[in-house]
Parts: sequence; C-alpha cells; structure tokens
Amino acid sequence: MSVVRAFALMVLLAGPTVIAFFAGGYFDQPREWAGIFAWALAVVAAVASPAPLPRAWPARLAVLGLAALAALTALSLLWTPLGGATQDDAQRVALYLGTLIAAAALVRGRAAIRCVEPALAAGTVIVVGYGVSGRLLPDLIELSASRTAFGRLEQPLTYWNAMGALAAFGLVLCARLAGDGERDPRARALAAAAAAPLGLGVYLSFSRAALVALAVGLIVLFALRPDRRQARGALTVLAAGIAAAVAGALLPAVRALEGSGASRTTQGLIMLAVLLAVMAAAAAAVARRPRRDPETRLRLPRPRWIIALVVLLLAGGTLLAAASDPRAGNPATGANTARLASVESNRYAYWRVAAGEFTTHPLLGVGSGAFRVDWLRERTVDDPAKDAHSLYVETLAELGLLGLAALAAFLAGVAISSLWAFRAAPARAAGPAAALTVWAVHTGLDWDWEMPAVTTPALIAAGLLVTLSDGGLSSRREA
Repeated sequence: MSVVRAFALMVLLAGPTVIAFFAGGYFDQPREWAGIFAWALAVVAAVASPAPLPRAWPARLAVLGLAALAALTALSLLWTPLGGATQDDAQRVALYLGTLIAAAALVRGRAAIRCVEPALAAGTVIVVGYGVSGRLLPDLIELSASRTAFGRLEQPLTYWNAMGALAAFGLVLCARLAGDGERDPRARALAAAAAAPLGLGVYLSFSRAALVALAVGLIVLFALRPDRRQARGALTVLAAGIAAAVAGALLPAVRALEGSGASRTTQGLIMLAVLLAVMAAAAAAVARRPRRDPETRLRLPRPRWIIALVVLLLAGGTLLAAASDPRAGNPATGANTARLASVESNRYAYWRVAAGEFTTHPLLGVGSGAFRVDWLRERTVDDPAKDAHSLYVETLAELGLLGLAALAAFLAGVAISSLWAFRAAPARAAGPAAALTVWAVHTGLDWDWEMPAVTTPALIAAGLLVTLSDGGLSSRREA
C-alpha cells in the first residue's frame, strides 16, 4: 500500500469519530466539511487506488443506487416546500456517496481490510467512552445535558438514540473481534474489554431500537460464524456488556444523572471500579488459550444465510406487530428502565402521516425534507418532529416510488455484495455484515440517516464488503 493510500485510509477511518464530536455531523458546517473530505478522499482514491470504482455488478448497483438517491434528492428542490431542508438532505446523501466510493477504493488488500474492524470499533469506544466519562468522574469532567434527554446518554452526538445505535454497532464488531481466532490475542482481549463501556452505553441511551438491532446483529454474527471460539467471544462480550449495564442501572447518578455533590462522585467512582473490573475479567476470559480445538464448528442448519434471513423476518414481524398498536405516545419519560419494556411510541403517528404523504404523491413524493410540514398540519400529538424516524418510510413519503427504488437498489447492491464477500472471505466479512445489519435495523426505526456519525461507519463497513466481493484481497479466497 502506498503512503498516500495509507494516509487517505487513516483519514477515512478516523472521520466518523471526528465528526461525532461536532454533534454527530447533524448541522450544516460539520456536514459540509465532512462532505468535502469524503470527496477529496474519493479523488485521492481515483488517482492512487488500483480500482477507483468497483467492477462487480452488485457493487456497482450499490453505488449507482446511492447516486440515484442523491440526484433525486437534489431534483426534489423543484417541488419541495422547504428548499433549505432539501439542500441539507442533498448535502448529506452526497457525503454518503463520497464515503462509499472512497471506502470501496481505499479498503483494498489484506492489511487495509484487517484494520477496518478494529478502527471502527475503537471509534465507537472513544465516542461512547467520552459520553460515559462525565458520569464516572463528574468532578473532573462536565458534559452538557439537554432538558429533552432527561438523563439519557446523549453526548457527544447530542441524541440518545443515536448513541445507542453507535454503541450497538461497536458491540457487534467487538463480539466478532473477540471471537476471531486469526487476530492477535491482545487485540481480542482489548475487544472483549471494550464491550463493558459499550454495553453500558447501549443501556444508558434507553433506546429500545438499539436493543432490537443489537440482538439481531449478534444472532446474524453467530449464524455467519458458528464456531466455538466465536461463540465464546460473543458470549463473553455480551456478559461484559450486561454486567456493566446492571451496575449502571443500580446507581441513580450514573443511570439518570440524579443527585448531586458527594453522591454523584461516590457512585461514579463505584461505577468506574466495576467497569474496570468487568473489562479486566472479559479480557482475561478471551485471552486465555482454550485446551480444546477452538475452531470446532457448532451444528447449525444449512445454509446459514437462511438463518439470518429468518432473523430479519422475525425482527420485521415484531416491528409490524408493534406498529399495529394504535396507541401513540411515548412510554415512561427519560432514563427509566420501564420504557424498555414498552411498545408505545409517537413513531406510529409519524408513520401514519408519512403514509398519507405517499398516497397523495406516490411517484415523486412531497419532496425531501418536507415531512415536517405535513407533520405540523396533521399531527395528533404534541411533538415537534422533523423526520419520520425511519429511512425507509421517510424515503417513500418524501421521494415516492422512485426514491424507494433508488434506496432499494443501494441496499440490494450492498446485500448481494455481502453475500459474495462472505463466500469469498467468510472470516473477514462476518463482522462487517453483522454490524451493518445493526445499522439497517436501527435506521428503520430512527433518523440515523440524518446523523453522519452513525451512518458513515456503516458505509465504510459496506465499502469493505464491496471490496471483498470485488476481489479486493490479494487472493480470491480466504478460510
């Protein structure tokens, strides 16, 4: 790998973490700068990479689908009632297109491919660790807390559900790394240790969608790599995350920022001690060399992709069952564990209004970013929402059947690329594919598309899968 390509890859992998500290890239200036860097990296890749554009048709379908979505979003300026919101959306999709092209071109060769999973996982640990730090050491670290969060983990992204999604994404990557027998034992131990703060982050976000996405991602990972070492690594990661979450639930100052002064300091130190102990135990459990053959496969029905498909269908069925509940309204407010067991949500009202938009303008939609206009007119609950809280529903409402077709082409291209990548290099494809599943599930339930710090890591993972499907390894197959 040339020095130029190596530096460009470092910038690409660091980008999601950097933008996370600018409100996740939600606002204009950080998003614009991120787009400039993404396309600069795409230009560098065009010059320095041996394959600036993918050759396999599924990979090209993914790129063309995202390009079509970007073009249609920009064209909707002709019929949208909110030009500013449409411009924001167009900039966002352009950023994503540049990121996918740059990732598919720069993540090539074994060295580059191997560093993607640890880099993305480390980025999630940095972001979530920063958010948790204010609860562990309140006397030393003071983070902003908005009134709307009600104690939920929100910094630095400024949105609690996005923090939960990012933590779940990282947790699945850590589960794969901890069970990857081809990794150095020290790297596997670090991945297991990182599960503790990430598990705590998922819980402190109180995001029900993050929990659903995490469960689906872990099951998909196990379906793709059903061997004993992977199972042991994933279970260790899951146990560490649950242990940290239980400890956080028992400490009100950590869970909901309740109390003040000495009580918050004491509880923060207790949580820090528990966190360090859990991290050390998880690292030791994974680093220990097992006596038996670690690569012994567990017996699962074949083919394994059917298992993953069944999991996705079950998750979709659960969501449809929840959506059939006519009750709108949010459950227990804020950092309250009771909300995790509820299916009440204002999302049903969002989706009802979005469905009405689609039936009115089925072909081209009402224009990108225009959901908020109809929501203010049609809403039955007092909620100043700007998005339909689902990429799929919102695309159908705002860009119609043409927009949904473009999005479907992008997703289908990534999905087929993932299948090809898994056939070519199962050990390298399993982690990114499972983590990408986390994003795909969660973005159907929240506005991750509007949060570049959450979506760009998924696009980099997609770029890795595109590379693997496109023959980006030095050899065509990997055990």
